[in-house]
Amino acid sequence: MQGVLASITGLIRGYVVPSSQCKRTSALLMEDFVDELGNGNFEQFGQAGERDSSSFYSKTTFGDTKYTSYGSISIEQLQFISLDKKFDRCAMVIKEGQGEEVAQAVQKYIQSLNPDLKPQATFHQNYVRGGTIFEEGENGILLNNDAVKALIEYTLQMISELSIRQAKSYMYVDDVLVDYNDSHKMMRIKQNEGDISEQPESDYAMYFYAK
Repeated sequence: MQGVLASITGLIRGYVVPSSQCKRTSALLMEDFVDELGNGNFEQFGQAGERDSSSFYSKTTFGDTKYTSYGSISIEQLQFISLDKKFDRCAMVIKEGQGEEVAQAVQKYIQSLNPDLKPQATFHQNYVRGGTIFEEGENGILLNNDAVKALIEYTLQMISELSIRQAKSYMYVDDVLVDYNDSHKMMRIKQNEGDISEQPESDYAMYFYAK
């Protein structure tokens, strides 16, 4: 499990292991890509014959295409890795004293994504979510600002390089517009692109603290 956790799958994509119920909720939300031009043409054909030789098939062709999608990266989901079954979100079952080892593996992987940053993954036995009524904590790993930055930049790079190939056609991402949203509005970029911040103006919010 340590190898899965210390990877882009474990840190961004998320996973579920049915046998142990270990899981990591994806920090990345991607909406469906929506066709903007409507140049698709769907045709369905049929060939009648004997009962065992009748067939139907369909064909979809496109002219110029343009798709738009929106996504969001949850800093709260990204920056904290639970290693505790207390709140039913344990990413990995650890043994006594293994937390620091897992944290180092995660930190080493994130460092490999951007050697110019100084990511830190810190294990603690009692991380508490800020703003909770009862300060009930859990074992886990907290990522610092550089670690979050490295993962976000790598995710944005993967999205910008995304290509989809089907039959004799292909599509690729042409443009990515990023909003470093520090407001209370979810998907602020949908409302008015003039209100967005294309560059981070402050450090990422820290949702957890050690107690």
